[in-house]
Amino acid sequence: MTQNWPAVELDNVRRLHVLAAGIAGAAVTERVIDAPFERVWVLLSDLQGAFGEIQPDMRSLRVERREGERVTAVAQSRFGMRARLDGVVRPGWCWLQSRFLLIGMAATPEPGGGTRVAMTGGVRVPGRAALVPIGVRREAERALARLADKV
Repeated sequence: MTQNWPAVELDNVRRLHVLAAGIAGAAVTERVIDAPFERVWVLLSDLQGAFGEIQPDMRSLRVERREGERVTAVAQSRFGMRARLDGVVRPGWCWLQSRFLLIGMAATPEPGGGTRVAMTGGVRVPGRAALVPIGVRREAERALARLADKV
């Protein structure tokens, strides 16, 4: 980086907002969950277990390969559609995408207690950096409510 350029540190939630801003139709939904970061993230990062219970649209997600932070998984929606996802999962951060689907989650501890969680995702428009915006925010709000109930 050039010495004359400003530098800024972004927490995971702010970083998710930045990435989503580059995707037409993406909506980021946030909520502060009244639970410690570790308890919240263990549920969100349990891709083959709790994640499917939290995400209203997800019937199942099966991890096929995990090498460090890199993950390959197969998701199946409640409507039976399947997607092979590739991406990164690390503490406080999950970004998984396929040709047709995007899942983005971020979490960071709140200074006064609790955990700020943000979600984005949806069905991708083939050949474009865009998501179909129908129902995305409603699904994320339902997922965050389910997460709050589980912790």
